[in-house]
Amino acid sequence: MTIVNEKKVFPIGFTMPPPPDGKTPDGKGAFHELREAGGLFFRTGPQGKGTWNEAYLARERQYMDAAADAGMFCLPWLKELSVIEPGDTRKEEELQRIINLFKDHPGLGIWKGEDEPEWGKASIPGLQNAYRIIKETDPNHPVWIVDAPRGSLDTLRVYDNNTRDITGVDIYPISYPPGTHSLLPNKEISLVGDHAQIMMDVAEGKMPVWLTLQISWSGVVKPGRTLRMPTFAETRFMAYQSIITGARGLIFFGGHNVEAMTAEDRKVGWNWSHWNKVLRPVVEELGTNSRLQPALIAPDSKLEVRATRVGVEHAPLKGIELLVREVGSEIYLLACMREGDAQQVRFHGLPAVDESAEVMFEEPRTAKVTTATDDKGKEQHVLTDWFGPHEVHVYKLKKK
Repeated sequence: MTIVNEKKVFPIGFTMPPPPDGKTPDGKGAFHELREAGGLFFRTGPQGKGTWNEAYLARERQYMDAAADAGMFCLPWLKELSVIEPGDTRKEEELQRIINLFKDHPGLGIWKGEDEPEWGKASIPGLQNAYRIIKETDPNHPVWIVDAPRGSLDTLRVYDNNTRDITGVDIYPISYPPGTHSLLPNKEISLVGDHAQIMMDVAEGKMPVWLTLQISWSGVVKPGRTLRMPTFAETRFMAYQSIITGARGLIFFGGHNVEAMTAEDRKVGWNWSHWNKVLRPVVEELGTNSRLQPALIAPDSKLEVRATRVGVEHAPLKGIELLVREVGSEIYLLACMREGDAQQVRFHGLPAVDESAEVMFEEPRTAKVTTATDDKGKEQHVLTDWFGPHEVHVYKLKKK
């Protein structure tokens, strides 16, 4: 779980952000717009071949000031200081200097370590040494590292050991042809959940897992590639499937890619067209201002809820993935259809609840909960609803 200023949060962030003095096309402050929707973090630090020189230090101060002003937090990438071999005193001292410059700034959120270290075969002693220095110099801010959608459980676990506090993976399934970012046999959008599950297995419950999801990426913006960006429905599915699988934070990558911007967006340096049409509504559902936030920071429920297809009551439905959380007298059931055609689904294993369940973010739609007695005389409470391909529903039920 991520804790910010002693408060549990389900964070949403952005890589890379608008310029430090950025504005939306209608003139609103960029970071106030992101924060108002529920965004909390944005990645900073050197880009491309840049390093922590004086120009990037000055830019980092601008970003942190902008973050603090909007109530957001930076995720500075430590870049060339993310891997330091033991005994390299020059780089060790430079890392300490950078940490000390920013560790007390109210705009600092989390340090970002080496990018995709397992895929890049980064030195494990170097990663561990850098992590040690960061934690000794600044024990108050965690270290986040993102892996590529590569590697095995064994190799990824080796790289997770004493190198980070928050782990995760970047996975971008929307492309032509689909699924080229992953080596898994599944090339559908549901491969997001497959990679989320891999990282959950890697973490073994020892640290939070964040998923970095797609706005745009190199596989759709490079010369010779066909530009393809996720729709609202696709973005919503990827976000919820990540959460259902176990993610405790989401980062959205690629709003800064010029090749994916409209002419108007290029003038202001960020993909506000995609934000307005696609991403903002998803962030509003899941961000820190959402009425779903209490469920997103709650532990998993111990209720044994299962899904079946109407007419096939005794066989589990493999196409449905679900997550149950409890907050006081309320039960939240998050479910998505990872595969299959439209079908009517029943959720079994609920306690006594009101007969009408709210379907959040789909008002005025509701779902019906029925009560029946099984062949052993035990009362059963069952929620029934329809799911289309890659559809997501969020149910809020009230305990009796």
